[in-house]
Amino acid sequence: MAFPRRVLIGAGLLCIVFACAASGLSERLSVGGFTASGTPSARAEAWAERFGADRPELVLVLRPSRRALDSPAVQAAGRRITERLATERGVSRARSYWTEAEGALRSADGRSALVLADLSGSETDTARTAQRLVPRYTEHGSLFAVRATGPAWSLAQSTEQARTDLVRAELIAAPLTFAILALAFRSLAAALLPVVVGGLSAVGALAVLRVLTAVTDVSVFAVNLVGALGFGLAVDYALFIVARFREERARGLVPRAAAQASVATAGRTVAVSAGTVTAALAALLVFPFSFLRSMAYAGMAVVVLAALTAVVVLPAVLACWGPRVESLDPLARMRWAPAPTIGRDSPLWRAVARAVTRRPLRWGAACMLLLTMMVLPFGHGRLGLADERILPTGVEAHATADLVRREWGTPLEGTLAVVLPRADPDADKAALDAYGRRLSALPGVRGAVTVTGRYVGGRRVGEARPQRAHADPHPDPRARSHPRTLPPDRRRRGTVATVSMVPDPQSERAADLVHMVRGLPSPGPGHVAGWAAQVVDARDALTSRMPLAAALIATGTMTVVFWFTRSVVIPLKVLAVAALSLTAALGGIVHVFQDGHLRWLVGDFTATGTLDMTIPLLLFSVAFGLSVDYELFLLSRIQEHYRATGDNTEAVVHGIARTGRLFTAAALAVAVAMGALASSGVLLLKELGFGLALAVVVDATAVRGVLVPAVMRLAGRANWWAPARTRSPRGRRRRGPQPLADPDTSAPASAPVGP
Repeated sequence: MAFPRRVLIGAGLLCIVFACAASGLSERLSVGGFTASGTPSARAEAWAERFGADRPELVLVLRPSRRALDSPAVQAAGRRITERLATERGVSRARSYWTEAEGALRSADGRSALVLADLSGSETDTARTAQRLVPRYTEHGSLFAVRATGPAWSLAQSTEQARTDLVRAELIAAPLTFAILALAFRSLAAALLPVVVGGLSAVGALAVLRVLTAVTDVSVFAVNLVGALGFGLAVDYALFIVARFREERARGLVPRAAAQASVATAGRTVAVSAGTVTAALAALLVFPFSFLRSMAYAGMAVVVLAALTAVVVLPAVLACWGPRVESLDPLARMRWAPAPTIGRDSPLWRAVARAVTRRPLRWGAACMLLLTMMVLPFGHGRLGLADERILPTGVEAHATADLVRREWGTPLEGTLAVVLPRADPDADKAALDAYGRRLSALPGVRGAVTVTGRYVGGRRVGEARPQRAHADPHPDPRARSHPRTLPPDRRRRGTVATVSMVPDPQSERAADLVHMVRGLPSPGPGHVAGWAAQVVDARDALTSRMPLAAALIATGTMTVVFWFTRSVVIPLKVLAVAALSLTAALGGIVHVFQDGHLRWLVGDFTATGTLDMTIPLLLFSVAFGLSVDYELFLLSRIQEHYRATGDNTEAVVHGIARTGRLFTAAALAVAVAMGALASSGVLLLKELGFGLALAVVVDATAVRGVLVPAVMRLAGRANWWAPARTRSPRGRRRRGPQPLADPDTSAPASAPVGP
């Protein structure tokens, strides 16, 4: 910290560079990425695209204003709309009730009909195509009232909603968090410091994301995570550094020496904490969901930059500002307002710690009972995939999909397509007829269609409409809209069987049906595509990678905590306590969002009976990192006092008393920053914001204030046991109480003192 002004000038220039590098990010962000890649259903979707059996990305519902659906004028207008849509850029095929003569495209009351459009390109491309086309086709004309839905339009509206919600969340979180910090620090000047850390780290993280868009997909929701997580960590790290700076100033050190001592103590904790949070987020990279991977990239970037800003830029600010950090007390004119308190002991938390350490079994059991009650809903949690119901009910994509469910009696996703690339529609008619009968006889099947006919309940009930000509039977998923030309003797091979389901595509009955269809003997190899198949494969991909992710998180955390504390017991305790408290948070989101409770607290949403499977993973990784963040700072204070006194109980009480106010302020500020996401209209962001806010509040109060001191009191001196070979040389030399002037935890003896 020899040249703090140069550091600040360099940080300002770097911020400008980051801002320039981040320009144009919004146009390069992707949407989607919620389904697993590399699975059997993902490969089947590529087959289905080539055979024209994939889900339509855009669905228009047309309702004539005055005339009947089959009147000549309506039929002519419907065909014109379909043909016009088929010629639009980005549309590979369009069909409708009037061009296909298919009764399934007509509503049960006979007053509405569907126009289905297959869009070319990636999920981002289809969303942009839908965003361009829908406003032109949903204008209310004199003949039709037109409404839109479908995966592409849902993604487009989710993206727009997320951008709007990001601005609203910042407008909610920023003033509330600043007020909390101003009251906690008793200084408006000091309350600006987390803003500096958060701003620099967020701008830098956005620049990193802009670079990453050149080599991989980055989700539009990553920007929301950067804002919430970056500001939350900025609050934590700034509080840790500033609290230590105040303590060193109270000991008589000048600002520059106090800043140096803060970096040597709290800065070390910040660095270790950032490594732990980064390792937890890196575990998300093992899952085959591009959404999770982009969120991991965003989270790791903002964590590293927040830590660097806190240990490099923030001390430079403290060294330059000096006493001015304590200025502008918002409560100075109120006689009852206490002196600045962050960085000093809390009588309330000291009393709580005394009570807990006197009766650790009673308090620990009570806290465990509370957390266990919060965990219980997680036992019946069910994971699914996001669809249009993540949007508010009034948004068009959601409202129109509900209309289709009501008037057609089935969701748009309620169909499985079985691609049979080696079956010959002419030579294998008998086998295809038998296959159609077997498909239709499966429990949960409304009906099945093959090239040989339509089947219900194991019986043939009618002719099938002619299937479209097929393209390459060996598809390349990267060439979605550019089928290769085949020799005439290969064009007739391959056919598709479709299965209409009764159960909800995300239900257990639908999963059982997918397994039965895959296990049913077919005329040659069969590839099962459809939303229900994607849900099944995504769950399998998640559960198969979960042990690896858990092992990575556990190994990384135990290694870091062991290196930090030189204890064998404490890393195990950190893992157990963090897992318990975070599972309690997961139980909270199951209770609220899957079961549909507490709408008055989080706002209205559609309870689908499932949670999007990416959200618990993301929530656990981020909240685990924050939990260990608090744990490390608490342990640093406890260990420091234990080394000085050799009294484990007194060290625990001292650590809780010294960090209690800090944790309370940090938890409130972080809960506000994260909880602002709960105001989002997008259900995914609402779940993430509420879950993180709940996890932080529970962890900073019940866990850090009660459970951790109770466990450490019961463990006694065993907390600090480690094999002799694993102790640091300095630790091996210590056999009894050490003076408080520990080289790792105080300023150098030659540091200047003064006002």
